[in-house]
Amino acid sequence: MLILVVEDDYVLAEGLRRDLKRAGFAVDLTGSAVDAAHLGREALYDLIVLDLGLPDGAGLEMLRGWRAAGNPIPVLILTARDAWYERVDGFKAGADDYLGKPFHTEELLARVGALLRRAHRQQPSGPLQSAGLVLDEEEQKVILPDQQPVRLTATEFRLLRYFMLNPQRLLSKARLTEHVYAEDGDPDSNVLEVYVNRLRRKLGSDYIETRRGQGYRFRDPTAA
Repeated sequence: MLILVVEDDYVLAEGLRRDLKRAGFAVDLTGSAVDAAHLGREALYDLIVLDLGLPDGAGLEMLRGWRAAGNPIPVLILTARDAWYERVDGFKAGADDYLGKPFHTEELLARVGALLRRAHRQQPSGPLQSAGLVLDEEEQKVILPDQQPVRLTATEFRLLRYFMLNPQRLLSKARLTEHVYAEDGDPDSNVLEVYVNRLRRKLGSDYIETRRGQGYRFRDPTAA
């Protein structure tokens, strides 16, 4: 899952990047309203964490622009502005959630996880489950139908989580690459194939179906 963090405080932004990456997300950073407005319009991200107090533009105006253009990306506003009417303004502008500074990392991660699940029409609480698999997001491991736990590397975890959030959908290599790797990551589709094959070895070969020239589909091998 690929998250855009819009935050001009370098120390806070790097801390957010570190915490989100540790939780298994790919993260892009920008401290510029101009850059963020462009990146948000591209609709490549699964979620945006948006600071309102940017030096070169108003975060709320940027959010209104995204919503006016029909962009449905979940947006979590992160700000030191804590007055109730400012929160109301944020929700009216199209925010999905609001978190005041300072905050606890655990709360941020819980809110991010809930927003992502709702966006993918999944239960917002409890472990992520799909096709008989249960994903332990804290330990970054998957529980197989026979209850056997299987450890995952960071990239395997990100890839499997995206598959499980999008069951039965045909996902192109380009789409998977965009949502599994950050902007400064390795976007090589051949590398993606390596990780798909690694997941097949760990899960079983029937969970991930290859559609030649189209991409991959995550499926339940026991379904008719």
